[in-house]
Amino acid sequence: MADSKPQFVRLTGHRAFTQRLVLATLSGKPIHITKIRSTSPTNPGLAPHEVSFLRLLEAVTNGSVIDVSYSGTTLAYQPGLITGSVPGAGTFLSNDLIEHTIPANNTRGITYFLLPLALLAPFSKAHMNVRFSGPGVITSSTNAPGDLSIDTFRTAILPLYGLFGIPPARIELRVLSRSCPGPGGKGGGGVVELRFASQVRLPKTLHLNRKPGRIRRIRGVAYCTGVSASHNNRMITSARGVLNQLVSDVHVAAQYDPAPLVQEKGSTMKKKIGIGFGLSLVAESSAEGVIYAADVVAPPEGGVVPEDIGTRCAYQLLEVIAQGGCVSAAAAPTVLTLMAMGSEDVGRVRLGREVLGREETIGLARDLKAFGAASWGIRDADKEEDEATGELIVSVKGTGVGNIGRKVA
Repeated sequence: MADSKPQFVRLTGHRAFTQRLVLATLSGKPIHITKIRSTSPTNPGLAPHEVSFLRLLEAVTNGSVIDVSYSGTTLAYQPGLITGSVPGAGTFLSNDLIEHTIPANNTRGITYFLLPLALLAPFSKAHMNVRFSGPGVITSSTNAPGDLSIDTFRTAILPLYGLFGIPPARIELRVLSRSCPGPGGKGGGGVVELRFASQVRLPKTLHLNRKPGRIRRIRGVAYCTGVSASHNNRMITSARGVLNQLVSDVHVAAQYDPAPLVQEKGSTMKKKIGIGFGLSLVAESSAEGVIYAADVVAPPEGGVVPEDIGTRCAYQLLEVIAQGGCVSAAAAPTVLTLMAMGSEDVGRVRLGREVLGREETIGLARDLKAFGAASWGIRDADKEEDEATGELIVSVKGTGVGNIGRKVA
């Protein structure tokens, strides 16, 4: 008699937690993760942001089975169908909008949830409309975990979906309330709404192996919440002092918002949290689809002047550009995952050596292999050109999984 038990993909540790759950959901293969912070004497098991992501995953899928051990150090997940904003386990604000509340002890930026959600959205049965609210929403970037800000996600990540035949025009990201990390890096109180109306059967095969070209313009957003609006001008002036020497077309917008009020637990009083300021910069190349981004935010404990934030972000952007390739380190996981989920053809992308050699990129290659994807092919880009760039051409073969929930005429 054949064994009817599902064959789990067995992995260990809490690194790349959302990445592994996304790959399990897209491939339909169950996953079993053990030793999740099992050696931590104070906080073993799943962290608050990981538990919140599991609840989000349950809300946008139908038929998913999530089993967490008593200690929280072991997780078994059997994926269901990606349904999007159809009646299910989520809390609905309207007929097509799911509300997901993030707890106050969250230390991760909102892009920790948006990046994997955007990867699932093209393969959803219906539109993926989710509003993130609650005392734990942080719209700025974060220092310790290194999450992107909401501005970088909108200007440097979402446009890349157009390279795969997923129209960015049908993707709407609304920032209803901004926030920076609160005391201790926990909570913010912001509100963000993602409306993803671009569902496809299969992403197009990507061929982004040409030269990245020259930087033609730089855009950005300086934001501050609950502090003087002059912080924006000071950050912009210091950043332009570095960038205007290299690129003439530099424009940075200023965004000021009052600090959100969050009700204290067990009290009727409200207090302002999420106070801070930061800067997001995006450089666009002359080659289509080549975008570089940098993010810097003031630490929650303070002690940093706006001029330092602006200068640091400008130099960080130059470092990202110097890494080379057509895809930055922040966007590489999204691009490589969509390439692996596309049609059964070989796509190619040009990456810098530092980007490909990062622990996150190598970990993604191993996780894709564990879920049945083909190994990557890597060759030196210098063999095809006269000048030595030190960049690499990565070939990725699609698995042809596609969107099983989407009706095809």
